[in-house]
Amino acid sequence: MAKDPICGMYVEEGRHALQTTHYGTTYYFCSETCLAQFQAPEKTLARLKRLVALGAAFTIPIAALTYLPIIPDHQINNLQMFVLSLPVQFVVGYRFYLGSYDALRSRIGNMDLLIGLGTTAAWVYSTTATFVPGFFPGSGTYFETSAIIITLIQTGNLLEYITKGRASEAVHRLLSLQPTMAHAIRNGSEISIPVEEVAVGDILLVRPGEKVPVDGRVIEGNSAIDESMITGESLPRDKHNGDEVIGATINKTGLLKIQATKVGQDTVLSQIAKLVEEAQVGKAPLQRLADRVSAYFVPAVILIATASGLFWYFVAGIGLTYSLLAFVSVVIIACPCALGIATPAALLVGTGKGAENGILIKGGDQLEEAGKINTIIFDKTGTLTKGQPSVTDIVPIGKLTEIQILGYAGAVEKGSEHPLATAVVNAAQGKRIELSDPSGFEALPGLGVKATVRGHEVLLGNLELMGKFSVPVEAYSERMMELQDQGKTMSLLALDRQPVGLIGLADTVKESSAPTIKALKKMGLDIVMLTGDNERTAKAIARTLGIDTIFANVRPSDKEEIVKKLQKGGKVAMVGDGINDAPALAAADVGIAIGSGTDVAKETGGIILIKDDMTDVPKALELSKATVRKIKQNLLWAFVYNVALIPIAAGILVPFLGPGIYQVLPLLAGAAMAISSVTVVSNSLLLRRFNPKI
Repeated sequence: MAKDPICGMYVEEGRHALQTTHYGTTYYFCSETCLAQFQAPEKTLARLKRLVALGAAFTIPIAALTYLPIIPDHQINNLQMFVLSLPVQFVVGYRFYLGSYDALRSRIGNMDLLIGLGTTAAWVYSTTATFVPGFFPGSGTYFETSAIIITLIQTGNLLEYITKGRASEAVHRLLSLQPTMAHAIRNGSEISIPVEEVAVGDILLVRPGEKVPVDGRVIEGNSAIDESMITGESLPRDKHNGDEVIGATINKTGLLKIQATKVGQDTVLSQIAKLVEEAQVGKAPLQRLADRVSAYFVPAVILIATASGLFWYFVAGIGLTYSLLAFVSVVIIACPCALGIATPAALLVGTGKGAENGILIKGGDQLEEAGKINTIIFDKTGTLTKGQPSVTDIVPIGKLTEIQILGYAGAVEKGSEHPLATAVVNAAQGKRIELSDPSGFEALPGLGVKATVRGHEVLLGNLELMGKFSVPVEAYSERMMELQDQGKTMSLLALDRQPVGLIGLADTVKESSAPTIKALKKMGLDIVMLTGDNERTAKAIARTLGIDTIFANVRPSDKEEIVKKLQKGGKVAMVGDGINDAPALAAADVGIAIGSGTDVAKETGGIILIKDDMTDVPKALELSKATVRKIKQNLLWAFVYNVALIPIAAGILVPFLGPGIYQVLPLLAGAAMAISSVTVVSNSLLLRRFNPKI
């Protein structure tokens, strides 16, 4: 058995199910409708919009005729409402009949079956009362009840579908990151070809500032590649002969000649897109609270309605008309009008309150799951940290002061575009140091830089650079190790081939990260950090924040696997900001994306933190819990008034008041619906008092 990724129905693979293959994965569908929604979501969205517009266009005048009757003749009013109700009941409401059929076929009770039964019973009763006024006692009709319920719930379906459509947008955004053209060497000449025409084994040129067109291996040249979109590591990685490069990453400095090793759907970027789509589409939609109630409520209502009708006809013998009215009355009263607004009302207020606090919540599924989270995973770079290196330490080891060291370092780095160089220059400018113009600037890939500043030869780089120019640094190895143990990148500054200073650089922790971790621990959650960065840096950040569990050197596909592994122990939330986080965000029970992150991360996340403030993570979880509580309360109120009237509809008062009680049932049902709707809205508005303090 397979689960339809659109409606969640179980279908038998290969026999009674339609199927399609996407990104190498086969999906099964229960109907042409679900298959069409999967293959052409934009058409489904347009159809839902038309249905909602059609429903509103006819429901509003039906409600006006019911509550503000312009024509005093009830019969003419009823005829007008009958005509107006036809497109709402059988065009806008057609999906409820399909859902009811699926529910009956699967032998379960769901909301579609409850809505289908209730609205159909209301419409049939109202139609009978309109054309055969004498058949049922009283002249009340329920055309407006049926129309309002159908239109409201279809509006909710439209909003939900808009949210689900973000999954395909995320995949398209990912694939658009790949360059469209590649510079290939063929027959000894350089030609530009579409990336789609690159074959495995082709030799490609990648100039500074260009994106790597496909996955490959360096066969000539040296450069630094910005792989942060894939690995999450903020610092570029040096590439030499034999090193692997990833498509869509950015070549920062030197000219590279690479040989294509993976193209098309085999590239890392395409695999990430596939992981995102599979995680989004493959996640079974959560069963709504209302559906869970309906699984028991619907059979109970049908049983009570049938039993009451049979009892009054065969046992009490009050006649077919009143016995049939007893059956219909139970079904109508059991379909609460407030049910259509129970969840949307709470979501509207809850999401509005979230927006006030910089928290965007995409849907009810995310809200429901957020309240059950017991493990929360954080990406490191750009999430817990700022995502850009900055100068953290300046250690004089000669006669120069810290300001002088920063002045020479900033001057020599003025000619470099490396992120570490930018960090040094920014630090110097932050202290208002006037930087001299270097001469004879030379970038040494993988080593550092060399230039002449104010008549002095200046070297700035790693240990290999110092060794290349015979700079004696052995006496400072202990201090260098201390910086490296703290997860910092170390640069050495030499003046005229004599060491004068050490500069420590690191991706620093956001100010809001520490209080966030503390608050989440107080909530009893397990905290995990994962990163594509090296283990030494990861451990240093984890120590600073008090995080005990870390995973380092993690690739995007590995992040998704870690999420799935942790899900075996409970519900998992993932917090991230980068493209490399997208599969994990999609696979997690709740994906929380940082607002300053990539569009792909924000599309795949179910909750978005607009302000880039990490303290909004615990706030989002608390708001989710509060909103879910309101939804549960609303569903209770939506049912309680109508359930209380079921015994009356079933005829409990007939022995005392006679069959004439059925003449006032329309009034009782209308009052119950109005009171339950007001209660639901008022209860939802109480969410505006929510004020999380972290």
